[in-house]
Amino acid sequence: MPRLPPPDWTISPGLTDYDTALADMEARAAAIHAGAAGERIWLIEHPPLYTAGTSADPAELLNPQFPVYDAGRGGRYTYHGPGQRVGYVQLDLTRRGRDVRAYVAALEGWVIDALALLGVEARRAEGRIGIWTDDAQGREAKIGAIGVRVKRWATMHGFSLNVAPDLAHFGGIVPCGIAEFPVTSLAALGKAASFAEVDAALARTLAAFLDKLRPTD
Repeated sequence: MPRLPPPDWTISPGLTDYDTALADMEARAAAIHAGAAGERIWLIEHPPLYTAGTSADPAELLNPQFPVYDAGRGGRYTYHGPGQRVGYVQLDLTRRGRDVRAYVAALEGWVIDALALLGVEARRAEGRIGIWTDDAQGREAKIGAIGVRVKRWATMHGFSLNVAPDLAHFGGIVPCGIAEFPVTSLAALGKAASFAEVDAALARTLAAFLDKLRPTD
């Protein structure tokens, strides 16, 4: 099968309003499905907020100190805010393979590969979606979250990677419904990476991520 053109690579400066981002994603997904727009990787940063996935349990919203949005993605509660790189990944799985499980695994692998370039050894965890590593105290901790929605085989949402957010802000929720593990960040691990360096690592590992999604037939 011929190689597909790479997705548009878009980086939005400053803080992007969540409602604005959600509406933009919805419109882009519809356009991708209709063949009116190309695929897109959209890298943004949000103001402090919580989002609720389709499996969110209200009991896990411990202190709604920031606005709470219904995201429409899979998963439970998560936090977005300054110092966190959010990647909205909008691909056409009709052309890249209609396998949502394989897509999620490839997305995890992409972030893990990018973290390796930044000097962080990260991994998957059996039965727990997301990106995991060992924190400064040697505890297993979550450094990145995955949450996706697939609408007419166009993907929405994607990943968040903790670069240097205020980790105390995660205390308002049970992150992704997992109370027994802490969250960490590149900064907390002593990795003083800028957003530009994080984005460059993601760009360098993008092709390997996309190659995992090439249909075999």
